[in-house]
Amino acid sequence: MSLYLNEIVSVAGKPGLHKLVGKRSNGLIVESLNGDKRRFPTSLTQKVSFLNDISMYTYDGDKKLEEIIKSLHTKVEGGLQLITKKSSGEEIQSFFREVIEDYDEDQVYNSDILKLVSWYTILKDQVDFNQLTQTDEDVSKDLKNTKAKSTSQNKAPKNTPKAQSKAKGGVKKSGNLKAG
Repeated sequence: MSLYLNEIVSVAGKPGLHKLVGKRSNGLIVESLNGDKRRFPTSLTQKVSFLNDISMYTYDGDKKLEEIIKSLHTKVEGGLQLITKKSSGEEIQSFFREVIEDYDEDQVYNSDILKLVSWYTILKDQVDFNQLTQTDEDVSKDLKNTKAKSTSQNKAPKNTPKAQSKAKGGVKKSGNLKAG
């Protein structure tokens, strides 16, 4: 089963990425994507960022994470070697220039680039990069299906938590992000 970026979150204080599996009136229920499939609830005070809400700074404006990950995947398929935490600062910046030529070097930090690579490593076996996000039609169908199930169960939560917005570093995002 292929995941979409609007189903994947990063939770502050928790390493790696997580799949949204449910909603509660006071938070979300997420499942780890690191292989152990551990589920846990979040609270409204935790910063949760959906990957489809994240963008990075370029000299021409913001570029959505979806576009960056697609570009990274294409380059890796073409033979580009991924960087590691042990790579030098120049190696990291040179690597990212290969992926996104016009990224804003003053606002995108090496730690942001390393986090992106870490996320890509987690997502590469779980996401179809050719169909990374759902179309509006797919989202509408999912919402209708969810509403139909909720109505039949009569236990749909009325309050849905919203991701908190706080930009930091070269990544424009909803909340702080952690990737392992």
